[in-house]
Amino acid sequence: MSSTSLNTVIRGAQVADGTGAPLVRQDVGLAGSRIAEVAAPGTLTAARVLDATGQVLSPGFIDMHSHSDLQLLVAPDHLAKVSQGVTTEVLGQDGLSYAPVDDEVLAALRGQLAGWNDDPAGFDWNWRSVGEYLDRLDRDIAVNAAYLIPQGTVRMLAVGWDDRPATEAELARMKELVATSMAEGAFGLSSGLTYMPGMYASNDELTELCRVVGERGGYYSPHHRSYGAGALEAFAEMIEVSRRSGCPLHLAHATMNFSVNKGKAPELLRLLDDALDEGCDITLDSYPYLPGATYLSALLPSWAAEGGTAATLARLSDPDTRERIRVALEESGSDGAHGVPVDWHTIEINGVRRSENCALVGRSVADSARAAGKPPSELYFDTLLDERLGTSCLLHVGHEENVLAIMRHRTHTGGSDGLLVGDRPHPRAWGTFPRYLARYVRELGVLDLADCIAHLTGRAARRLGLADRGLIRPGYAADLVLFDPDTISDTATFDDPRQPATGISHVFVNGVAALEDTHPTGALAGHALRHPGRSR
Repeated sequence: MSSTSLNTVIRGAQVADGTGAPLVRQDVGLAGSRIAEVAAPGTLTAARVLDATGQVLSPGFIDMHSHSDLQLLVAPDHLAKVSQGVTTEVLGQDGLSYAPVDDEVLAALRGQLAGWNDDPAGFDWNWRSVGEYLDRLDRDIAVNAAYLIPQGTVRMLAVGWDDRPATEAELARMKELVATSMAEGAFGLSSGLTYMPGMYASNDELTELCRVVGERGGYYSPHHRSYGAGALEAFAEMIEVSRRSGCPLHLAHATMNFSVNKGKAPELLRLLDDALDEGCDITLDSYPYLPGATYLSALLPSWAAEGGTAATLARLSDPDTRERIRVALEESGSDGAHGVPVDWHTIEINGVRRSENCALVGRSVADSARAAGKPPSELYFDTLLDERLGTSCLLHVGHEENVLAIMRHRTHTGGSDGLLVGDRPHPRAWGTFPRYLARYVRELGVLDLADCIAHLTGRAARRLGLADRGLIRPGYAADLVLFDPDTISDTATFDDPRQPATGISHVFVNGVAALEDTHPTGALAGHALRHPGRSR
């Protein structure tokens, strides 16, 4: 293409092309939504030329684990992700999202997931299938979005909320739902195996569903059965599901948390390396922070959550059942709390729905209970009842040595696991990608800059099977981030989490500037991505 056909030239940037190759100073020319030319510095011209001297040009970052399923639609400018250079994110995570659904399942999910996504008043829930949800995403969103079929949601549709094996007919229906959703453009299947009702599925059931996904070119991304006691066994179970089904495996927010796993990341990595050396297709994602985040009721034992929200609230209202739950939480370690007895000092409430409970935000359950003059378990139960389970929390259970070891792994990609709602959401929703580049590249030297960018771009695109994203090459989508490697930084904190990154000057989504000279433009150039081979 002649340079006269270019609409924008980014001149003289140090180009990190997404492969991990050393940075090279180049011009990159854009035409429409695509990268048209990559050439020696000073050789391309266009009506618009950005002088990028001293800056790094990277492919747009791919958030492999995002919870923007509703907020991408509710607040489509999507500043949390645009401001940190994310141009594609993968939704439908942890086995729970809003498609495919029927009216009953949607109503239940709106309550169950309020701590993750809110339940916005007046919102138009005008979809039921995966295809209809993707069509909705094609209407004015800021970044591109891929979708995973949520296994827990599929189980709600076919089995309900009961803790029991699926019948042959129910399993057949789940497989049909998965096949249909793949045909409509989903990239794979996710599970939340510490969340109700996905946690009720056996590994045999998961294998059958994954076989459907693998045969259609997708991948399986489980939040597996434990990140605490039994974490290694839980990882091994998912590798076995992948082996048996023939479905590629992507381990969601792969980490080793809680006191029982301090310093044990090398054991996980040996497990993964052995499987990779045997020919298994495995990747993983992680976020560069120590605390995790979820909804507060996720800590409950599975039997206490069986049957859905109404049944759970009824159990929490019964004194004898509350005592059974307390024993499971504080003494034996519930499956919802990863098999580790809860330390209430590590559970921080960070989002409530009722203004009367705002005093709980930013404090541990233990501290709030002390102030209220009641045992921590009683404050926990009372809060869940008052909030109808719509409360979010931080779990201060991580270990830096584990985070460092896992991010170095040869299959590592980046995922924020970011929740955008609540009074004080986890700062990873706003800071994950610049934090990798600031803290773990520039400050600590854990990763080389070009290598880290490959983790966050090209490697993630390969897992998704995106043949035209994740690299800076002619013909690829013009999803790009321009930043100063000396000043890029996350500014979001736990006390003030909704803060955009610094040091990023421009972000392009499909060739359109979503961030221009550090200022958001409000452009809505993103769209739903369909699994390769599916038409838009």
